[in-house]
Amino acid sequence: MERRSFLKNIGVMGVAVATPITIVRAAVVQPGSSDLSVITLKGRVSSNGRAIPGIAVTDGLNVTVTNANGEYNLLTNKTTKFVYISMPSGYEFPHEKSLAKFFKEIVHTQNEFNADFELKKLSKSDDKHTFIVFSDPQIQNQQDAQLLLEHSAPDLKALIDTYPKDALIHGIGCGDLVWDNFELYADYKQAIGMSGIPFFNLIGNHDMDNEARSDEGSSDTFKKHFGPTYYSYNRGQVHYIVLDDVFFLGATKKYIGYITETQLQWLEQDLKLVKSGSTVVLSLHIPTFTGQLRREKSKDDGLGGSVANRKLLYEMLKGYQVHIMSGHTHFNEIWQEDHITEHVHGTVCGGWWTGDICGDGTPNGYGVYEVDGGKLSWYYKATGKPKTHQIRIYPPGKHAEFNTEVCINIWNWDKTWQVECFADGKSLGTPEQRTAFDPMAFDLLEGDSKPKPRGWVDPILTDHLFFAKPTLNAKVIKVIAKDLFGHMYTETLTL
Repeated sequence: MERRSFLKNIGVMGVAVATPITIVRAAVVQPGSSDLSVITLKGRVSSNGRAIPGIAVTDGLNVTVTNANGEYNLLTNKTTKFVYISMPSGYEFPHEKSLAKFFKEIVHTQNEFNADFELKKLSKSDDKHTFIVFSDPQIQNQQDAQLLLEHSAPDLKALIDTYPKDALIHGIGCGDLVWDNFELYADYKQAIGMSGIPFFNLIGNHDMDNEARSDEGSSDTFKKHFGPTYYSYNRGQVHYIVLDDVFFLGATKKYIGYITETQLQWLEQDLKLVKSGSTVVLSLHIPTFTGQLRREKSKDDGLGGSVANRKLLYEMLKGYQVHIMSGHTHFNEIWQEDHITEHVHGTVCGGWWTGDICGDGTPNGYGVYEVDGGKLSWYYKATGKPKTHQIRIYPPGKHAEFNTEVCINIWNWDKTWQVECFADGKSLGTPEQRTAFDPMAFDLLEGDSKPKPRGWVDPILTDHLFFAKPTLNAKVIKVIAKDLFGHMYTETLTL
């Protein structure tokens, strides 16, 4: 997203094998009719020639499942573009140069379209696996693309290489893959291709066709490169869902966070095939919610920065343990309520490739999630830093707001973390959490006169800052923080 538009723009794990049922909203036409407005989709899902029953197949409107012979039959209409499957657990993710291939483009020049899906069974259980959330590369020009290719992509590959060779890892490109310059999709594809892992991609507001006459046409270019904009897949005991929550208003760069009724009806069908109580990972670009309006004490409705109909989405997700993956904001935040945890990710591009941090001081980077059964653990990987880099300490006097205090930024903090500060080995207790600007982000981004590539980029208020007042002559400040999973992180600053 663009910083100024954020506040101003309205802008098969657990699959139940059942007799295939097709819910058709198109005009009823007998199969074999010469009316090409309705097409019969047919095919088979198999592995090494053997049928795979119970696989969800969809045209983006209706969902059916394959029968005992692995076959499906689905009526569709000329408005649909793809037929695709919800990749089942226990099978490899097919991909071409890291682009996940779980769909076939429908040919609308015939009454019947056949699309078979041949899958390769994994040699081991996928209950344990890892996924990467790679949000907002947002490259606008070749200089940005070179930074992505020379820094971010090699960092991701280096991290992947630290895992065993047979580790099951996939990526989620969490939107704003480019910055309105579709020629640079080639560079984005090259970057993720360096990882060697399959990537599932989703659309962001800077991936839209701004000349489209409506929201429905705004994703045409994205679909040509990456396929459907909403879909699901499974790995191990987790059901993954991708949605398009960027609703284009028919004017350049005007959008709201909103999930269409077409998607919600599709989602209802998709979730009926997922066992109650399962873990669901839902990825979309615009966060369903953040605390930013509260931090800024703004009365703006925030329709460009959160999902307007989120409460209805939450209601649909009751009965599942849900983790929402989002980006868009160029800050890092984790919030939890009831059965939902949302992870709002810091960005690959940081503050739009201005320096190496986001507006809240979060380093350029991406989220890493390790899955064991239905349980997730996670950490934030800063580009060019070891994965233990989770804390930054600022000395007293770095900013007038805390002239006598040290400031501590723990960007992946959530309410389960435990934090303790020490001065010369003596505990100062738990530092005070406050909302403020990160000092580095403030120095880099505040004021139009500052020398920076994009002068409109501003620092962002954050509440993952902590403050402690050391003794006057303290020499060494140490911070120890423990996350939900018992991981201990230590950072030391010599005054």
